[in-house]
Amino acid sequence: MKARTAASVLSEVLSGSKTPEEHVMEVYEAIERWEPKVKGFITLLDRDVVIKRAKEVERELREGRKLPLAGLVVAVKDNISTSFAPTTAGSRILSGYVPPFNATVVERLLEAGAIIIGKTNMDEFAMGSTTELSGFWPTRNPWDLDRVPGGSSGGSAAALAYGGADLALGSDTGGSVRLPAAYTGTVGLKPTYGLVSRYGLIPYANSLEQISPMARSVRDVALLLEVIAGHDPRDATSLTIDRISLSSTPSPNPKDFRICVPHEMIDGSDAPVRGTIIKLLDRLQSEGVEVNYDVSLPSAADALPIYYTIALAEAASNLARYDGKLYPFAELRPNYTETVTATRARGFGREVKRRIVLGVMALSEGYRDEFYVAAAKGRRLLRDEVLRLTRNCVVAGSVSPTLPPRIGERITDPLKLYALDVYTVIANLAGVPSLAMPAGFYSDLPVGVQFMGGPLEEAKLVALGELVESVTGLGGVMA
Repeated sequence: MKARTAASVLSEVLSGSKTPEEHVMEVYEAIERWEPKVKGFITLLDRDVVIKRAKEVERELREGRKLPLAGLVVAVKDNISTSFAPTTAGSRILSGYVPPFNATVVERLLEAGAIIIGKTNMDEFAMGSTTELSGFWPTRNPWDLDRVPGGSSGGSAAALAYGGADLALGSDTGGSVRLPAAYTGTVGLKPTYGLVSRYGLIPYANSLEQISPMARSVRDVALLLEVIAGHDPRDATSLTIDRISLSSTPSPNPKDFRICVPHEMIDGSDAPVRGTIIKLLDRLQSEGVEVNYDVSLPSAADALPIYYTIALAEAASNLARYDGKLYPFAELRPNYTETVTATRARGFGREVKRRIVLGVMALSEGYRDEFYVAAAKGRRLLRDEVLRLTRNCVVAGSVSPTLPPRIGERITDPLKLYALDVYTVIANLAGVPSLAMPAGFYSDLPVGVQFMGGPLEEAKLVALGELVESVTGLGGVMA
């Protein structure tokens, strides 16, 4: 069914036809209906606290404050720091941890009049592609409760898909907002590396990850990105860009777009996925968009091993801080070494332990040049290929090679699990923006398409995404 977009809710709030409190109550109705089945949240804020916040927003509007997200309900992935709610990163080792500060993006949400309703479930430390690897419970796909919503930002995507939020924040290290968007019929945009501050994001792989906007329509994603983007002196990787403008993009002209489809980004997809995307591209071509299938991205064949070598090496370094001393969860033993061992043994899940071991090996003496250095060189080659291609066209392809897997179908085999990221890791390695959105449906299951642009070409992707929505009619779709 079609849901109201965040932009339409915002219009109602600003016009006075609906109060923020009334809208919050509507969202809670959806949560009461769906959340027991889907389990998209780790922490839902107390209803009285959220209503109090809604009344504050209403008062600020009466006082004449300009609030670009006035009254919109936002779900925040649980690896983004909030001083008013626990932040667990989906791991038992952070149970009970409440950060002493808000992430920069959270501060910007609150300044813009957003109402944060809770923290969403995720694969532990963002290490997963299905949200089954949470330290708490798996999240289910609202379109089919026997299937996964993607990961690692699956809780954010699932909440959007059933109406538990108007907007959501995720993080994307190798496809973690785009894969869930594809599986749930929502929209996720991984921004250019450095466009959105990572201050307050619990790290997995620093050189790859970005806090990313998620919503039910392309216009809503643009609305959220405008608020959270911009320079932050507290993040050393932050670009020196004060703000971006996306919401005033004129109506897209199909003849303004050139799309290229490298065979490496679609040929390995299952027939239902590939067929749905080709059908969409054919429709865009009939509207006047230039579509070129005669292109190649040769290094894409090596993208997955390059990505996992780099990501796991950075993860092993980042997770060394969890030693039983800094955070509430600890297994105290007679000495430091035993305390660290016991704390990590009980606090980390199986997949996190696997990735730490692999990451340590990639950085260890005798293997560093063979694995990590070689991966860094391969990353540069892939990035150069992507930049050459995106100078001339928007790169299109699959988000996932498959339809949403069933619960339990992929997590027993790590290689099958990692293979879900085969198309999405490319944008993270290259540091370029990538938009995932609905291409259509197959057997009542969403199929996503991915559009990748050059650095800081978010506006181009938003314009193309809106054109796609005009063709498919799927903007704002909800389970």
